[in-house]
Parts: sequence; structure tokens; C-alpha cells
Amino acid sequence: MGTYVPLLKRLIPTQLWHPMSRARYALLRAAQWPAATFHPWRRQSVRLLRAYHNRHLGERCFIIGNGPSLKQTDLSKLKGEMTFGMNRIYLAFEQMGFLPTYYVAINDLVIEQCLREILALPMPKFLSWRSRRFFLNPPDERTIFLHTTYTGPKFATDVGGRLWEGATVTYVALQLAFYMGFQQVILIGVDHSFSTQGKPNTTVVSQGEDRDHFHSNYFGKGFRWQLPDLETSERAYRMAKEAFEMAGRQVLDATVGGKLQVFSKVDYNQLFH
Repeated sequence: MGTYVPLLKRLIPTQLWHPMSRARYALLRAAQWPAATFHPWRRQSVRLLRAYHNRHLGERCFIIGNGPSLKQTDLSKLKGEMTFGMNRIYLAFEQMGFLPTYYVAINDLVIEQCLREILALPMPKFLSWRSRRFFLNPPDERTIFLHTTYTGPKFATDVGGRLWEGATVTYVALQLAFYMGFQQVILIGVDHSFSTQGKPNTTVVSQGEDRDHFHSNYFGKGFRWQLPDLETSERAYRMAKEAFEMAGRQVLDATVGGKLQVFSKVDYNQLFH
């Protein structure tokens, strides 16, 4: 089907194509629903998630992105703060001097290639339900599967159901932070800028050192990864901003030199006085 999609889009009028596309994606999501609802591993995950609802009501947290700006950010200041680390953040643990409170990964390629390192992390881990296929054994109680999807834009206030990925793990972390009750969420390392160019979501193989993340071996030579979809991410961030503000909460952006313009900017160093 994927091979013929560009041709079909040219042949079918736009006013018909969009409803047809939405219907197709809705059917695909419906097909995923039974396993994501009734599978024993997911049922355990939903049960575990309930314990996190409003656990941090009124507190603040930091969502740590993986951009090059982390090299210009004094991460030691975050020791004692509530933090979300994502994807290969563990490559910065020595620099940080502490472990993040929570860990999030939803990208299939990241989880597949880094599963051993991810499973060794001691903090609660939130992973995409799709990644269950990489597991040889049932997950322990520190591993929680989230039913995330590529389609069906939404901001989930109840993460026990379906979450839209918004083309970035940061958006999933924002939904988790909302569910946990955080009053203020501060982004760092979300540079929202990539030197590697190409069609969004295309899978590529890294040919050398990684210049788009905080560590040269983040997506080092031979690592398979997907090119960013910054436009979809911005749409997701705007939805997050609206959800937080409607609830009387806020998301701030303390990324050093970040290109994202959705959230109010704040000086990182001024947050600790």
C-alpha cells in the first residue's frame, strides 16, 4: 500500500483524500486497541500507571532533551530535582552526576538497538507498547508500556489510554508530566534543530560522528535512526502548551540557544536562585 500512496494522493481530490486517510488511520488504531487494552503486560502497565497519577501535584520538573546544547548546560544543578531523561541520555550520566527520576523511550529503532542498556537502568522506564516485540521475558515492575501511536493527534491527560507521539519523545514526556501533576515543566536540551537533512521520518544509517546530539556516539556510525519531523513536533508542542495553560500550569523552555519558539523562554541559571 505504501508504494502507491503518492500516486493515489495525486489522483484523489484533496477533499476526499483527507477523510479517507483519517478513516484508514482510525481503523489501524482500532486494530491495535485489543492487545493494548487486554494483554497481561499492558494490564500490568495500566495498573502501575495509576500510582503515578498526581504523584507530583504542584511540583516542578525538568525534561532533559538530547541536543548539543546539553554540553553548554550545567546539568549538576539538576541534582535533587525531578527529571525525565530520554533515549540515550545515559551517555551523559557521568557528566550529570545523578540519575534522572524517570526514563522515556518510544522510538522502535532506539529501543531495539539499545534495549540491553535501557533494561539496565534502575529508574522507572516508560516505553512504547510496540517495543514489547523486542522483549524475551515479561517486563519487571520498573518497565511500563505506553500505548503510543503515530497518528491521531491529541494531548492525553490520562496516559493509561492512547498517547499521540507527536514525532518526538519529548511530547510523550510532557503528557506523562501532566498526568503526574507537575505544575511547572522546564525543557532543556530541546534544540529543535538538526544539521542532518532529508525527508522527515526516513530511516537512515549514521555514517560517522553525531553532530545533532550531546554525544558524538549518540547515533554513531552504523546506528539506524529516523530523520526528525520538526513541523509535526511543533504542532504537538502547541497542543501541550494549550493543555497546560488551560489547567493553570506552564511549560518553560530553558534550552541554551534552542530554536523552538512555542514555549516562553527562561534563563536556565536563573532557575536555581
